[in-house]
Amino acid sequence: MRETPVEITVNGQPARHVVETRLTLADFLREKCGLTGTHLGCEHGACGACTVLLDGQAVRSCLIFAVQAEGQEVTTVEGVGGEDGSLSPVQAALRECHGLQCGFCTPGFVTSITALLRDNPSPTDEEIREGLSGNFCRCTGYQGIVNAVKRAAEVDNPTA
Repeated sequence: MRETPVEITVNGQPARHVVETRLTLADFLREKCGLTGTHLGCEHGACGACTVLLDGQAVRSCLIFAVQAEGQEVTTVEGVGGEDGSLSPVQAALRECHGLQCGFCTPGFVTSITALLRDNPSPTDEEIREGLSGNFCRCTGYQGIVNAVKRAAEVDNPTA
């Protein structure tokens, strides 16, 4: 098996490891960095549970090799909130609006919503549903999640 050194900035901290070239970014985060908030559901990029921000863009970490992220910045669900452990507006809104139940899909939704609101601070319901169409939830029925996105948008952009 071929191994190569990889250096990625994860949640603002450098992460350097020698890895097999076939190791996914999801497994790098979970196994090498100990960040288990990135969940693996389908491992085919369909469910969205493994979504992280790669240089600010929401990506499925199960579809990217760690070596492809060399030199880039990764933000996981652990890096979305405040350094003091406070919840981000997205996390707080999901809690407030009952946008989560079992929690398995929540990390992927948090990172996806964070990117969505950065790119579109005042999305319509249709834009929210389209923007989150790659994230599956089997528990909530989605309305709480949509409400949470709207609430987070209000908190982040109170004049909207």
